[in-house]
Amino acid sequence: MDKRLKHSLIALAVAGAFPLHGAFAQEATTTTEEVKKPGQLETVIVTAQRRAENIKDVPMAIATLKGEKLDVLTSGGQDIRFLNGRSPSVSVESDYGRTFPRFYIRGLGNTDFDLNASQPVGLVMDDIVQENPMLKGFPVFDVDQVEVLRGPQGTLFGRNSPAGVIKFDSAKPVFRQEGYVNAGFGKDRVRNLEGAYNIPVNDVLAARISLQSQHRGDRVHNDRPGAPIADFEGYKDNAGRIQFLLKPNKDFSALLNVHARDMDGNATLFRANILKKGTNELVDNFDYKSYPTDGGNEQHLKNKGASLRLRWDTPGLTFHSITGYETLDFYSRGDVDGGYGASFHPPMGPGFIPFPVETADLIPDHKQWSQEFRVESNNKGPLQWIAGLFYFDEHIQIDSISFDSFTAGNPQNAAYSTQQQDAKSYAAFGTINYTVNEAFKLRAGLRYTKDKKDFIATRVEPPQSASNTLNNTSSNVSWDLSGTYTVDKDTNVFGRIATGYRAPSMQGRLFDLTSKPSQADAEKAVSVEFGVKQDLFDRRARMSATVFNYRVKDKQLTAGSGSVNMNQLVNADKVTGRGVELDLQANLSDAWAVTFGTSYNDTKIKDANLFVQPCGGGCTVLDPTKAIAGGTVAVIDGNPLPRAPKWQHNFTLRFSQPLGDGEIYAYTDWAYRTSYNFFLYEAAEYKAKELLEGGLRVGYRWNDGKYELAAYGRNITNRIQALGAIDFNNLTGIVNEPRTYGVQFKANF
Repeated sequence: MDKRLKHSLIALAVAGAFPLHGAFAQEATTTTEEVKKPGQLETVIVTAQRRAENIKDVPMAIATLKGEKLDVLTSGGQDIRFLNGRSPSVSVESDYGRTFPRFYIRGLGNTDFDLNASQPVGLVMDDIVQENPMLKGFPVFDVDQVEVLRGPQGTLFGRNSPAGVIKFDSAKPVFRQEGYVNAGFGKDRVRNLEGAYNIPVNDVLAARISLQSQHRGDRVHNDRPGAPIADFEGYKDNAGRIQFLLKPNKDFSALLNVHARDMDGNATLFRANILKKGTNELVDNFDYKSYPTDGGNEQHLKNKGASLRLRWDTPGLTFHSITGYETLDFYSRGDVDGGYGASFHPPMGPGFIPFPVETADLIPDHKQWSQEFRVESNNKGPLQWIAGLFYFDEHIQIDSISFDSFTAGNPQNAAYSTQQQDAKSYAAFGTINYTVNEAFKLRAGLRYTKDKKDFIATRVEPPQSASNTLNNTSSNVSWDLSGTYTVDKDTNVFGRIATGYRAPSMQGRLFDLTSKPSQADAEKAVSVEFGVKQDLFDRRARMSATVFNYRVKDKQLTAGSGSVNMNQLVNADKVTGRGVELDLQANLSDAWAVTFGTSYNDTKIKDANLFVQPCGGGCTVLDPTKAIAGGTVAVIDGNPLPRAPKWQHNFTLRFSQPLGDGEIYAYTDWAYRTSYNFFLYEAAEYKAKELLEGGLRVGYRWNDGKYELAAYGRNITNRIQALGAIDFNNLTGIVNEPRTYGVQFKANF
């Protein structure tokens, strides 16, 4: 039997452990080496294990994004949600618009909308963990590489990463003059400007300045007479980064990174009664451009930070110090009931508005410090190791304001609640890599973490107030064990068992003076996965396939109230998940290149005693219900996790042809996912429809790639449907963004 065929059959056997639902895909295009032969794929180098390695040699499921694909996916000024569905088992969504992204890997995420909500997906930007949700949405520009690490990352990346880590690495200063400018203009007065300039100051100091400015005009209109705001969904979002690299000799380097963002725009539009009763279809007369409301809507985010990374190479050892600081100021106000008036204050609409709900959430005080010291071996022996210490300190204040009474037809400030949280984390960690022989390598890791959290929540209803205090100290030992076996120079198989941990969570958006904050205990995950990574057809194609199974004990979940704008943290006894992931990439010819990938995730909540309060009479609950304390609750044992589609596929196809002094090209990308539940319980209206979205980019590059002019379109089929909802009883929904299009020009120098 032909060797390549034999190894392909091995890969298909792994991928076939679960039934595939189709063939679509994800691209891994990161490169650090030149192509050795025409038509060969470039080598992908990652730092998932805190060392630079060929992605094929790393025993875990990893995907990367870089270069042209990033340019395509962010063409219309998309925020970090462009990652949604573009990698197997990865979803990103937000109830706040361009801020507060919520990440999911293999179905594990967190639907909590409180501003101190923790997530089981860690986000690391330039080696600094971004803990607060508002930090996770920093714009993606002048980025060298994005890595998606699937599965628990508790050993090297610490707490709050039991689902995985998404890692961003900015382009670093180099000792040569270079840069680029990228300008785009499109529908709804979209204007996107981006650029970078690299300056070698002298032989030992280099600087890189990276800037981005995004703008969109309002595209949704409110025709209510006398409404406080007439137009919505415009924004201006500016961000910048400056880096200084000091390298006095080959053994020492210091990298200073200073960055900031200033965003002004609107909160997500919650649209009342847009779902048909008994179905998940939008109402027949739904008009994206219309939003009748009597409430206010505005959003402002400013954040800034800095990091200092030191590296010192000595014979046999390399020392690292990574210091990070982040701070932010946030304000967001929205009309949560999604309409105007109320049943007791006519006129009202659209549809039935049982009660008015308008809130503002703000962070007036926030700061985060982190420090890591790490030492690693740098010899050439069979044993390699890393050891380190980590410290994290965060302080945050959150104010939630209710605008819930009427005076002369306008909402007026009625009450507010305040939360203050201080969190500290300490950790010691280490990993070892051992080369047993030329074909077999073993890896093992261990991390001890201790977390301390102090929390106080206060409800103020002038002239009265009430306070509640929570304190928690927890510790955990995370570990992992993995191995890689090289079948031949083109094929590696791997196995990995890993644990992860999420620290206890607290929240206190108090509803009245008798309300109490809620707390969820620490969750702990264990995951097992096996996979194969293979180069095919003389490196003109590449494949990666993984099967996995995980269990999370005391899974932290967020339950809505069903009737008021509140969350309740709960622990499920157990959550299980299993699935398969497949990535393929191929250069079909000199003119055609394709990527396709798929993932299947089967998640299940297992807790016979866990129930939540569903919506009132406005929705059709499909779960079993029972009466408790005079109310009706839904039993969620056996339900899938919320926002966790079983199937996700993505696909790209690129065509290029030489023309004159350059090439003309066309690039199309598509992402598909099946349905999911919006909440922990299942309701006919609160179940997302399956969704297919696509983009297209057509352009011309010339002068050896120095210049590029392109036209783009996003959501080119203009498919609009509900992505989420507000857990009230008036079928208030959140929809995806409509079609957009425009042109871009890029020049490299």
